[in-house]
Amino acid sequence: MAIMAAFNSPEIEVLGLTSMYGNVPTAMATRNALTLCQLAGRPEVPVVEGAHKSLRGAAKERIADFVHGSDGFGNTNPQLAEGDPAPGSAAEFIVRMARQHPGEVVVLALAALTNVALALHIDPQLPQTLGRLVVLGGAFTCNGNVNPAAEANIFGDPDAANVVFGRMPNTYVVGLDVTHRCVLTAAEIEGMEGRGRHGSFLRSITQFYLDYHRRVYGMEGVYVHDATALAAVVRPELFEWHAGAVLVVTDGPAKGHTIRDEGHKQWVGVNDWQGLPPVKVALGVRSAELTEWVLDRMTR
Repeated sequence: MAIMAAFNSPEIEVLGLTSMYGNVPTAMATRNALTLCQLAGRPEVPVVEGAHKSLRGAAKERIADFVHGSDGFGNTNPQLAEGDPAPGSAAEFIVRMARQHPGEVVVLALAALTNVALALHIDPQLPQTLGRLVVLGGAFTCNGNVNPAAEANIFGDPDAANVVFGRMPNTYVVGLDVTHRCVLTAAEIEGMEGRGRHGSFLRSITQFYLDYHRRVYGMEGVYVHDATALAAVVRPELFEWHAGAVLVVTDGPAKGHTIRDEGHKQWVGVNDWQGLPPVKVALGVRSAELTEWVLDRMTR
């Protein structure tokens, strides 16, 4: 949804797609990204493969095939694109693009933050050259979606999230606090059939996801996670942003939990939030306007 909406957004020049494990393993995510570029008629857009493991060297603990199907396309098994990804790593690509277009590049991170953390390792000046980082992740005032403590993307590599949140002041975080207020109804999903270039494709791959929401949440609709984060790139005024230092729990039963200093108190003594850059966290959203925007962009 987010990638097709990005291709349909005239405000955005898609410089490339980088892959990361999450809904599917990294290699499959790469192949799926190549397929989306082909479906969008944009085969010239480079797809660069990202990390296969977390910063600790751990493989993805849980692949969300029960949410998005074993193919990442709702078990619709579309014809996958052939060809190879662009050479190099996702981290190298992020650094190169930021250097080539200083202050203009926005990284929209829709998975674990491993690739961005590795890019910071390659180039410690990335916070100065990158325009913005918009992160889909976290749960600050609500339960997670992996367990009560953690949201899936942050849970995928909490160490990487700590690296990024600790070093990137130009970061905007879009978590479950707002994405759980942005819902596409079953009727709206059905209405995508035949609309625009990709409406039928998106409607088809969303049926499995819709069935998951019916089983798990008892709702006739789906949460619009990734496309909400895309909206934060193009329409940041739709959100209510709150700045504060963020730390992530990296071990134990609350692994992946995101904790923000709300800035309401002058702390006595030293704590680990002090000295960290204040990242912008979305805690409010004009959800009706956002979902209308998302539907328009997906079905142009």
